[in-house]
Amino acid sequence: MADNSYTDIMEKNHMEIPWHDYARQDGNILIDKAGLIEKASVIGRVGLIMLSCGTGAWRVRTSMNRLSKELGVTCTVDVGLMSIEFNCFDGNDCISQSLSIANTGVNTSKLYRMEQFVDNFPKEEAHLTGEEIHRRLDDIEQIHTIYSPARLGLAAAIACCAFTFLLGGGPIEMMLAFIAAGIGNLIRTKLIKHHFTLFLNIAVSISASCFIYAALLKIAEMAFNVSTIHEAGYICSMLFIIPGFPFITSGIDLAKLDLRSGLERLAYAIIIVMVATMFAWIMALLLQLQPMDFEDMNLSPVLHLILRLIMSFFGVFGFSIMFNSPAPMAATAALIGAIANSLRLELVDLTGMPAPAAAFAGALTAGLLASFIKENNGYPRISLTVPSIVIMVPGLYLYRAIYNFGIMALSDAVSWFASAIMIIIALPLGLIFARILTDKTFRYCT
Repeated sequence: MADNSYTDIMEKNHMEIPWHDYARQDGNILIDKAGLIEKASVIGRVGLIMLSCGTGAWRVRTSMNRLSKELGVTCTVDVGLMSIEFNCFDGNDCISQSLSIANTGVNTSKLYRMEQFVDNFPKEEAHLTGEEIHRRLDDIEQIHTIYSPARLGLAAAIACCAFTFLLGGGPIEMMLAFIAAGIGNLIRTKLIKHHFTLFLNIAVSISASCFIYAALLKIAEMAFNVSTIHEAGYICSMLFIIPGFPFITSGIDLAKLDLRSGLERLAYAIIIVMVATMFAWIMALLLQLQPMDFEDMNLSPVLHLILRLIMSFFGVFGFSIMFNSPAPMAATAALIGAIANSLRLELVDLTGMPAPAAAFAGALTAGLLASFIKENNGYPRISLTVPSIVIMVPGLYLYRAIYNFGIMALSDAVSWFASAIMIIIALPLGLIFARILTDKTFRYCT
C-alpha cells in the first residue's frame, strides 16, 4: 500500500479511520444481524462525530448507549475532550476501541443532524446495512462550516459591537469594535481553515484586532478630533475568542461526575483565555492602551432596557452564527439570550443584586426557556443555551485581571479575577439547575 494516498495519511499526526472497511465484511446483512465489530464501528463513529461537534460527555455517552441498546450490545464509554475509549460486548465477544479527533471545535448544525440521526435510528437506520449507515454518517460528517469566513467575520463584528454596548460602550467604541473584531475573526477562521495550531490562531487574531482598533482610533483622533478616552473599547474587539462552549460543557460534565471530560474541557477553555489575554496585554503595552471605564451615556431606564434587549439579541445571534447554527436556530437562541441577559443586567441595576447571583438567574432563565422551546422544535438544548449565555461570560473581567497582574496591581487583579471566577461558576450552575428541573434523566446519577 505504498501509494500517494497512504503517504498523505501517514504525513498526518492523526491517521484517518477507514470506516467502510468494517462494514463490507457482512455484505448485505442488516446492522442488527451483523457482527460485533461492525456494530462497534457504528456506535464508535456516532460517538466520535458527536464529540467533534463540541457537545459534552453526557450527551456523547447517551447517544452511544441508545444505539447500543438498539443493536443488542452492552457498551461502556470513557469520554474526554478529544478522545473516546469504549468497550462493546454481546455475551460472546468483546471489542475495545480508542478513537480520537484531530481538533476540537463547535458545530451546532452537525450536532442537530446527529441528534436527529440518533432519535430516528430505531425507525430508519436500524433497518439498514452497516455500509448504508456509514454512508449516511459520511454525509453528516461532511457538514463543515456553512458560512464563509467573511460571514463569520461579520457575525463576530455584530456580536462584539453588541457586546460593547452591553459593557457600557458608546457609538464610537461600538463602531471601532465592529471593524476590529470582524477582521480579527476573519483572520482566525482563515487560520483554522488551513489547520494552524490553536496558540497561533489565537495570538494572531487577537493581536490583529487590538492593532486594528488602535490604528482606527488614531486615525479618528487625527481626522475627527475623537478623544483618546474611547480606547477602552479595544477589549471588546477581541471578545469573539471567548470559549463559551468548553466553559459551559465542562460545568455540565463535572455536575454528572464526568471528571475526565469536565477537567479537560475546563483546561482547554483556560488555555484559550490565558493565551488571548496574554497577547492582548502585550499589544496593550506596545500600543499604549489602557482598559479604562466607559463614559456614562445617560440613557433613560426604559430606553436602556429596550437597547439592551436589542443588543442582547444581536450579540447572541452573532455568537450563534459563529457556532455554525442555521439562521432559524440562531434567531431562537438570540431570542432566549435577549430575555435572559437583559434580566441579568436589570437585576444588577435595579435591585443591586451581586453580579454572580444575577448571572445564575440569567442562566437559569435561559435554560428553562431552551427546555421549553426544545419540546416544540427539537433543537439541541445546548445549541440554544450556550450561545444565549456566552454573552454573560466575563471576558472583560478576565482581561482586566491579567492586565493588572501584568502591571503588578495585585489588589485590583485579585478583585477582577475573583469576580470573574464567581460569574463563571454561576453560569453553568444556572443551566444545570434548569436541566434538573426540566429533564428527568439529568436528575439522577445512573
